[in-house]
Amino acid sequence: MAEKKRTEIVTLGEFGLIDRLTRDLKQHNASTLRGVGDDAAVVAAPDGEVTLCTTDLLLEGVDFDLTYFPPKHLGYKAVVEAVSDLLAMNARPEQLLVSLGVSSKISVEVLDDLYEGIRFACDELGVDLVGGDVKASVTGLVINVTALGRAPKEKVVYRDGAKLNDLICITGDLGAAYMGLHLLQREKRVLEGAKELAPKFDGYEYLLQRYLKPSARKDIVEALTEEGIVPTSMIDLSDGLASDLIQICKASRCGARIYLDKIPIARQTSAFAEEIHADPVVAALNGGEDHELLFTVPLSMQEQVMRMGGIDVIGHITAENTGAYLVTPDGGEIRLKAQGFPEQTPAPEK
Repeated sequence: MAEKKRTEIVTLGEFGLIDRLTRDLKQHNASTLRGVGDDAAVVAAPDGEVTLCTTDLLLEGVDFDLTYFPPKHLGYKAVVEAVSDLLAMNARPEQLLVSLGVSSKISVEVLDDLYEGIRFACDELGVDLVGGDVKASVTGLVINVTALGRAPKEKVVYRDGAKLNDLICITGDLGAAYMGLHLLQREKRVLEGAKELAPKFDGYEYLLQRYLKPSARKDIVEALTEEGIVPTSMIDLSDGLASDLIQICKASRCGARIYLDKIPIARQTSAFAEEIHADPVVAALNGGEDHELLFTVPLSMQEQVMRMGGIDVIGHITAENTGAYLVTPDGGEIRLKAQGFPEQTPAPEK
């Protein structure tokens, strides 16, 4: 088999590389007046709306491992992570800036693949890539994505709006991304140094998808808007249900009760957890990187939310002095704890 062509970045130079990576970009939003190609992007601010801005930093060896993370999926995921923060504030994502720190081991073709994933995500989510920067890195690949979005001022949702007796809702299922990461890490260890063996992913494709190519829940935000529902609080589930719910409780000065048997966990998540002797509930509570939405709505909206589909009501908001707890089927209560700084941790041994 012929070796894949490798082009060194130095042969293109900084500006030649930028021109190559940003060619064929499509513009999706009228608010983008000038994108890539000038000293700064120019973005219009519609009357009556506010601009929201967020940034995400991904570091090789901490947030991703290039030995099993395809660059196309990495580019897609980098966009999703930034856009999800805007969606969690009920905003409409419109522009992105992507900056890279690139080491000498990275070829132009790898960056081509990375930007193919970025472009695919931008087209799918209707976001314009309007700028960024590229620098040399001595610590591996660094990806920084800054996302801009807009929303009517009165429709922006913060973390501090949850009220007593509000329902606690989540989209999708939890823990699958965490298990997908552990599946990849396990196979990497098993195959280290092997030349003929192939990784065993059969039956766990959903877990890989949830970790390598998560979805930004723009569909839920649009559905809430169509229903006329503005959540009282909302957050992107990036650090795990326990940590992110505690963030809402802290900001809103409230407590919470969520019910173990109400937390949606996919069949593959439970199956792989059993295989590696782990607890799928722990994965759902503490795993992170699901990028689903956790939000609260008034009790009066329960039927309306349930009719929408794709949303589970898992608990309710309580008084601040009651704390945040997970309620077991037998009525026992387990205090929720926020996890430490997220990192690429090894999977539990069999």
